[in-house]
Amino acid sequence: MTALICGSFAYDNIMVFPDRFKNHILPDNIHILNVSFLVPEMRREFGGCAGNIAYNLKLIGGDPLPMGTVGTDFEPYRAHLEALGIPDGHVAVVADSLTAQAFITTDLDDNQITAFHPGAMNHSHVNRVEDAGPVRLGIVSPDGREGMLDHAEQFAQAGIPFIFDPGQGLPMFHGDELRRFIDLATWLTVNDYEWQLIRERTGWSEEEVAPYLEALIVTRGGSGSRIYTAGRVIEIPAARVSRIKDPTGCGDAFRAGLIFGLDRGLDWEVTGRIASLMGGIKIETAGTQNHCFTLEAFAARYRESFGHALDW
Repeated sequence: MTALICGSFAYDNIMVFPDRFKNHILPDNIHILNVSFLVPEMRREFGGCAGNIAYNLKLIGGDPLPMGTVGTDFEPYRAHLEALGIPDGHVAVVADSLTAQAFITTDLDDNQITAFHPGAMNHSHVNRVEDAGPVRLGIVSPDGREGMLDHAEQFAQAGIPFIFDPGQGLPMFHGDELRRFIDLATWLTVNDYEWQLIRERTGWSEEEVAPYLEALIVTRGGSGSRIYTAGRVIEIPAARVSRIKDPTGCGDAFRAGLIFGLDRGLDWEVTGRIASLMGGIKIETAGTQNHCFTLEAFAARYRESFGHALDW
């Protein structure tokens, strides 16, 4: 059944500087910094949390319904969604705006300088959850601040269970707002750094959020993830990967795995491993929407990583 994915769409403009930033920045003159980096390599990728989650959920056989706001430059992305069979009926174009864009420059030491223009994303509150029609579950992922607040309330009012995934949007919210999100949400998923920040801002521990959530999922990179649910802590191992190419978008792939497992009613041990493998497959490929697999290949890799067959 349909999963409503509230979040951002963005173009990721990725550039490689074939030198080191430190060779061109004078530490004693950082207060008058004025530098330019020649970047012979550049690529433009489809990105944004809603787009990435929808891509991954479709890949594994789910039924994503993305909801977001975009600019007048969205047509290439719309054609991309159409080719994938992902509906765009709730992707609203904001006049006189550009789609959110990230400009990322990486040097030879893997240091990064990033500029992010939110553009149409700041208007995400114009979309309403109730306009999406019947959905089984949803997710509030990084988006415009007002949109994230509104969509959480709307999911709760409609009685639709949803994941709260603050991600890079976490710094926008203070303790009371985060406590409200947790109160409204059915599940909370964060990485270990984000969880520490939430603990600091809310004053709540794992035990204290338990009465509000069916599960708290904390990812820990190469150490796997932990799922706190029903008084238990379930340890999920990281999937085996052949190489680490690009971690960007791994969290979104992981979230798609969670949505798939929840939608299918799978237990947390299996759902967590599906999510782990989704992130592992993504990390082997540059870009957030360039990896692909067949369901047969996914099942084979699941067995290889976790030592037993995938029963889905």
